[in-house]
Amino acid sequence: MEYTEKILHQSNYWYNDGLRKAKIRDISGAVQSLKRSLQYNRENIPARNLLGLVYYERGEIAEAIVEWILSQNFQKSDNLAGYFIREIQKDKKTLEEIDRAVQMYNQCLVYCDQGAEDLAVIQLKKAVQIHPSYLKAYQLLALLYLKTGQYQKAKQVLKRAHRLDTTNETTLKYMHELSELRETQGTKGREQKTYEIGNDTVIQPAVSPLKENAGFLTILNIVIGILLGAAVVWFLIVPAVNEVKSNRSNKSVLAFKEEINSKDAQISAMKKELETIRNSSDENEAATAAALAAKDSYEKLLTVKEHYNSGQYAYATLAKELLEVQKDSLGDQGKVQYQAIADEVYPSICAEHYSSAKQSYQQGDYPKAITLLEELIRMDGHYKDGEALLLLGDSYLLNNEKDKAEAIYKQIIEAYPKTDVAKRAEEAQKGTPANTQGAGTEESVDSGQSGADVYNDYGSAYGDTAGSDTEDYQGQGDQDVYDNYQGTEESYGDVTYEEYQ
Repeated sequence: MEYTEKILHQSNYWYNDGLRKAKIRDISGAVQSLKRSLQYNRENIPARNLLGLVYYERGEIAEAIVEWILSQNFQKSDNLAGYFIREIQKDKKTLEEIDRAVQMYNQCLVYCDQGAEDLAVIQLKKAVQIHPSYLKAYQLLALLYLKTGQYQKAKQVLKRAHRLDTTNETTLKYMHELSELRETQGTKGREQKTYEIGNDTVIQPAVSPLKENAGFLTILNIVIGILLGAAVVWFLIVPAVNEVKSNRSNKSVLAFKEEINSKDAQISAMKKELETIRNSSDENEAATAAALAAKDSYEKLLTVKEHYNSGQYAYATLAKELLEVQKDSLGDQGKVQYQAIADEVYPSICAEHYSSAKQSYQQGDYPKAITLLEELIRMDGHYKDGEALLLLGDSYLLNNEKDKAEAIYKQIIEAYPKTDVAKRAEEAQKGTPANTQGAGTEESVDSGQSGADVYNDYGSAYGDTAGSDTEDYQGQGDQDVYDNYQGTEESYGDVTYEEYQ
């Protein structure tokens, strides 16, 4: 218990540190502190909710929603995360505007890669106007101003970014770069002279040679001006009068040509922009679909884990729920949790499915055998070293699904070369099933009985284990430690938080 108290104390300490930093607009520092708090206790609900608010404050909406969803999964009732999610979903117009600003930012990255900095600046101005707290957009806009030498505009943009996050490393780096560039520009071409008076050293800019000879140069300039004036009268003005008439007639033609060229350039730029927008739209749709799939998979995995820990659900039910989880959309930790449950649940269910499928196959009920085997392959694609796949291919063949059967046989030959199952698959490609009907009935029945025994053994072991784990998990240790923390109310934005003492 003493070790648990220390961990919770560290988590609360870093939460309080993150809360103090968030109040003084040290957004980057707050993110680091809150992440450390969650490392000690990932179920620290106030820390996770505040981290979501901090992400939202600097325009990272997707990251904020992820934190609130995780928080709601840990504590479904009396949780501010549910309120935050509902508020975002309620204001669909604002959410669409933010999504539009993100798309503009992504488009600007494409423009920068193509060298079209002017178009990128225009889009970024629109993005920060739509989404005033979009820190990354301000930083990219400032960087473009620095590149094009517009130092005053870069300074104004960096001030806004600094107000959003006072300790952001990228913003501070750009401000330092701006200071050096302006200092270099201001001191360029200057020379200094050093004088020593007693023990003091005086630095004074050197006097320009032009300034020392100012009187002589003035007279020289006047003389040169008179000569140039006379030359202009004799050699330029008279011929210019004759050219005025022809120039007037040509001006309209040149104006039309310039307008046509300008329109052509605009049309070309708009075509490129339209093409890039279409490409980015497809990418954004794919990213959105992936994010939704990950969210759905995590929610389903949490449900399976709760059912698994309760010890009240049969392995068959857990297997069906687990098959609905898209493992590839999970992160590293999610995949570990998924595999731990799968290793416990799948083996007995696979044995039962294989036994039932063989019986259905021998009785001529090929659709049922296909259904059972397809589900088995999803749980274990190499079950019995290809025997399950071979039985599935035979079921397809006898069910007049020859294309699917051919695909399965090819898969077996490639996955298990130079094995008995591969040789049988090659023979089956000629039209004769590798598993003959009615053969091996006694073996199938034995296998089914064995699968049932394995299933019952796993169910019994699982019931014992889950019960003990559930009892331990429902202990009051963590709740007592949490209740012992008392503090004063501290607010951040429109939400009230309690600072632990």
